[in-house]
Amino acid sequence: MKKIKWGILSTAKIATDRVLPALVDCKFTQVDAICSRDLAQAQKVARLLNIEKAYGSYEELLNDKDIDAIYIPLPNHLHVEWSIKCLKAGKHVLCEKPIGLSSKEAETLLETSKKYPHLKIMEAFMYRFHPQWIHAKELVNQKWIGDLKVIQSFFSYYNVDPQNIRNKAEIGGGGLMDIGCYCISLSRFLFDAEPLQVVSTINYDPVLKTDVISTGMMQFENGVSSFTCSTQLVPYQRVNIIGDLGRIEIEIPFNAKPLEPAKISLYKADEQKDIFFDISNQYTLQFDTFSKAILEDKNVPTPLEDALNNMRVMEAMFASDKDRCWKHINKA
Repeated sequence: MKKIKWGILSTAKIATDRVLPALVDCKFTQVDAICSRDLAQAQKVARLLNIEKAYGSYEELLNDKDIDAIYIPLPNHLHVEWSIKCLKAGKHVLCEKPIGLSSKEAETLLETSKKYPHLKIMEAFMYRFHPQWIHAKELVNQKWIGDLKVIQSFFSYYNVDPQNIRNKAEIGGGGLMDIGCYCISLSRFLFDAEPLQVVSTINYDPVLKTDVISTGMMQFENGVSSFTCSTQLVPYQRVNIIGDLGRIEIEIPFNAKPLEPAKISLYKADEQKDIFFDISNQYTLQFDTFSKAILEDKNVPTPLEDALNNMRVMEAMFASDKDRCWKHINKA
């Protein structure tokens, strides 16, 4: 069975702790190389994870002619720059969310990608590939809950380390960019539409200058979605999808445990039932889906336009808090 040969651009924690262990079970994906600006670190990770090649610079990895695709888990401010460099080097690209720091950056990447129609590029929202989300989306589409009217989501963790990239405002740190983007993405995914307007209130850390508690509301043509995300609250996550006839609750919507069955709960009138899903890893599913799109030369599930639209909503959220008013979404 043919597999796509991947290179990992950096030894970021998300790559080494979550993504790379998940790729062992892939059918269409194999990791052949990893790089770091610290060669010793790249070699250490390569030995631990049985990766054939280790490079001491990003450029060396991009120059490896045997590598088909690149995964980018770099800090947010480097996403667009290195995605473009990967495309120019002839590599397919899977880049961590958010796709960039602004819609302008995302537009630049989108326009650049059009010059390389033979290459695949996608923002890495792994949650969409988990069976629990695929089934929840099917239930919404089938109107099991009736007409979708309200979505409520919550996502938080506690991290006050000033050296952590998530707490560095100048490189795109903060809760809205790191985890609020999920709440925005899932809302657009379930409504299958773009919000008409948004409003938000955001609390900033006085020292770190990052947003640490953000609450937002998105008005869609047929309903509303509200969320809170935080980098300085007890860890918690939950999504409720509510229609005029029923409700779907996703217990662990974003960081589904790879070694335990996932569960969603369905509520309608006086009935309630739980649905359990076979153990699966959403990173494995994401990479194999992307690799299969390369092998079969098919469109990726979520095009860059989706990433751009998500960024536009985030920008509107920041602007709403600053101006203390509702903001219409800036559309092309």
